[in-house]
Amino acid sequence: MKSKIVAGLVVLGLLAVAATANAFHVHVVAGNLVLDAEGGFAPKALPKHENAPITTHGGGKLSTLSGDLPPILDTFVLEFDKHGALDTTGLGVCTKGKLIATDVSTARKACGDAIVGEGFGSAVVKFPEQKPIKVGSPITLFNGPKKGPDDTIIAHAHLDYPGPTTFIVPIVIEKIHKGVFGYRVNVKIPKIAGGYGHPIEGSAKVGKKWTFKGKKRSYINARCETGHFQVRGEFTFKEGPEEAPSAAAEVNQILKANFFLPCQVRK
Repeated sequence: MKSKIVAGLVVLGLLAVAATANAFHVHVVAGNLVLDAEGGFAPKALPKHENAPITTHGGGKLSTLSGDLPPILDTFVLEFDKHGALDTTGLGVCTKGKLIATDVSTARKACGDAIVGEGFGSAVVKFPEQKPIKVGSPITLFNGPKKGPDDTIIAHAHLDYPGPTTFIVPIVIEKIHKGVFGYRVNVKIPKIAGGYGHPIEGSAKVGKKWTFKGKKRSYINARCETGHFQVRGEFTFKEGPEEAPSAAAEVNQILKANFFLPCQVRK
């Protein structure tokens, strides 16, 4: 890019976002970079002292005030409220080996009983001296093998441009003890089109219900103990190889934000 989007560290602080009773939408401008994010959960009302099944959804879009491509999203870390729990008892398990060189439909057939979420992601591929091309793929989230005491997710996507490529991203759902936060995921975004792809938009809905040994179970469960949930996000960027004298020069661009999602106590 001709100018850096954000230099150094940008702290967005605590963003009070409560567009509806159980969802948020936020529009943030940091220098030239624009971030639009949304998220939420259902149902709105939950017990105060015991967990109940929920589904969650979230997504984001990156753009710039100048109209240039945004820097490349390199990693993101999400920390989730401790007033909830995952349950994978009796749930199907998918492995990376089952997903190698698969397109979306083949992957979903191979591990259909392990699907815990679905979504869509898009990027813009910009090769030197060529016009940008927008590409996209459905995203599938599979329940993966445990890593020690922690559950995992395997994210899958497939692109046909500039050549057939399958993306398989293992994600550990780490249990933490950090104030209000009880879970953390740290996601490294794979290179798209050899590093020339700029992720610009993504969304997903997560949740699954099943029956195991006669008992109904849910992948995500939560309780409304404090009247709201908190999610903390940290997003790290880098410039692409077409914008730097050497390939993918790191520029230390970071966005941080805390999101609040109010809940209601079920009567």
